[in-house]
Amino acid sequence: MLDHVGVQVADVEASVAFYLRAFAPLGIREAMRFPVGGSFVVGFAGPDGNPSFWLSPAAGAETREAHLAFRAADREAVDAVHAAAVAAGVEVLHAPREWPEYHPGYYAVYLRDLDGHNVEAVCHGQ
Repeated sequence: MLDHVGVQVADVEASVAFYLRAFAPLGIREAMRFPVGGSFVVGFAGPDGNPSFWLSPAAGAETREAHLAFRAADREAVDAVHAAAVAAGVEVLHAPREWPEYHPGYYAVYLRDLDGHNVEAVCHGQ
């Protein structure tokens, strides 16, 4: 249903480093960047190469928590995101586990990004 999503952040460079570190096990990479004002807009791609996740500088202070979920191929990839996050000192909201209240096989880890957003790596397999 969605083609891409963009999130405004306080510090684009710091957020780029956060997402590349925490979600590297999912194959996320910087696909493009272009200047805007005194900062940048950065597009991330997964294995398909199409930038579908974007970071841009915030116009003001953030007052709402966004929730973003990145699809993982399997439980091992979710566990690898968790390990990368812990190694980087990222706040883990919920360690990897199955969440049967969503549906059988829903396996996810939840993290807090640098702007206070709830970001997740999830696989939907058994």
